[in-house]
Amino acid sequence: HVQLVESGGGSVRTGGSLILSCAASGNTVSRHCMGWFRQAPGKEREGVAAIYTGGGHTYYADSMKGRFIISQDLAKKTLYLQVNGLKSEDTAMYYCAADPTGICEEFPYWGQGTQVTVS
Repeated sequence: HVQLVESGGGSVRTGGSLILSCAASGNTVSRHCMGWFRQAPGKEREGVAAIYTGGGHTYYADSMKGRFIISQDLAKKTLYLQVNGLKSEDTAMYYCAADPTGICEEFPYWGQGTQVTVS
């Protein structure tokens, strides 16, 4: 099993930037697909970006391309999401998740989330 803990959220002014972190513990996350998702109040959860830890290939939802950057530090078993040019519509709970199959289709492991509020 993999345990995930997000951090780095907070209140940010429009136009600002944030770097969210997701620390993994437990089993190795090598050759996993690690993803960032978000859920705004009253809306469904949506995917933001994902990375295959085995090779570093990254994937972004079409609407997230440009302002979001996903990265990893395998030595620290930590996933990052940099968000630039924050907008009010980025206000949401941000979650990281892990898919041990590496396929990036189903994510059985989730963190508790970190809140991002943009105003």
